[in-house]
Amino acid sequence: MRRLNFRHGEDGYWLVQCPSLPGCISQGETKEEAEANIRAIIDEYIEVLEEQGLPVPEDVVEDEA
Repeated sequence: MRRLNFRHGEDGYWLVQCPSLPGCISQGETKEEAEANIRAIIDEYIEVLEEQGLPVPEDVVEDEA
């Protein structure tokens, strides 16, 4: 499971991004819908990287110390 960042947009939609996968962003009317959408995109994103023989970035969580 990768770290996700959620933000409630001014238009009422939830925006979500996966920081470890540049450009991997989605949205949904609810937080649950946004999460389901991004999970599908993450799977496709990783599949494309693997098909192209490119490395899959690790999900690095920075310490908040």
